[in-house]
Amino acid sequence: MTTIALDAMGGDCAPKAEVEGAIQAAKHHHVRVILVGQEDRIRQELRQHEGWEDLPLEIRHASEVITMDDSAAKAMRTKKDSSIRIANRLVRDGEAAGVVSAGNTGAAMATAKMVQGMIPGVERPALASAFPTATVDRFVVVIDVGANVDSTAKMLSQFAVMGEVYSRVIFKVQRPRIGLLSIGEEEHKGNELTHEATRLLKAMPLNFIGNVEGRDLYTDRADVIVCDGFVGNVALKVSEGVVEVIRHMLRESLQATITRKIGAMMARSAFAEFRKRVDYSEQGGAPLLGVKGVCIISHGRSTAKAIKNAIRMAKDFAEGQTTQKIEAELRSQVSVR
Repeated sequence: MTTIALDAMGGDCAPKAEVEGAIQAAKHHHVRVILVGQEDRIRQELRQHEGWEDLPLEIRHASEVITMDDSAAKAMRTKKDSSIRIANRLVRDGEAAGVVSAGNTGAAMATAKMVQGMIPGVERPALASAFPTATVDRFVVVIDVGANVDSTAKMLSQFAVMGEVYSRVIFKVQRPRIGLLSIGEEEHKGNELTHEATRLLKAMPLNFIGNVEGRDLYTDRADVIVCDGFVGNVALKVSEGVVEVIRHMLRESLQATITRKIGAMMARSAFAEFRKRVDYSEQGGAPLLGVKGVCIISHGRSTAKAIKNAIRMAKDFAEGQTTQKIEAELRSQVSVR
């Protein structure tokens, strides 16, 4: 049974959401979960769930918590017994196959990089997010969505390799199409970064299709879209905002009149499917690619459902040997080194 270490103190609703999510994952995904954090608070939450003792759950005490307000660098220096640090040690030492955290993103990334170490040939880790497309059950992997606010062309080429492996292993795309996010499809458009990245990507044994635009995040034109972390994070946050606005507008519009309310009731299953396709909690989190182990970073506001799915994602990454495949791909491509 695959074991996943969960930072039980990280999220906005910790440890309540983390404990409930871990219980759901242990019940439904055949996974063992080590809950890392302040033991008394974790046990208090576990006692709210009858029968948890029969599940493959374990508690590992960590006396300190890194908050959302903490500086990542300072917290790493001063909080050496934090839940996120202990969870990453479990992965480094082979007690767990992966780690999940909904805590301070900067601290989670920095700790994973320091404790687990980096894959040889990778300059910086990158966050990959799966965006839903207009095609049912098809996702586009966008990388990087926030780990690096200033990227080089060489880093973008490394992100492309990592995203390509992610798409193949997790979404079973046989030969992923790689696109470079720019301000126009034509090769001459963009900036110095995209021009140099295009040169590198064209020389690599990838299915590189050239530049794609922001609208292509949802059109199924590419399977992997590569971008600088600053741009990717803006795209991610804009997308989340648009989804919330659409939900609100649909709810208001459909409740405006009796006729519309009746229509809404008849179309309930269609709206449920829409919510499922755009709900971040269905994915659970974003994998931090480039570190030696498996690390899934979730929203601070993650629900129990999101935590459950993040644990499932960590399990899938570990069992699919995604990290090992990324390392092998990078090793085989001299131009990326």
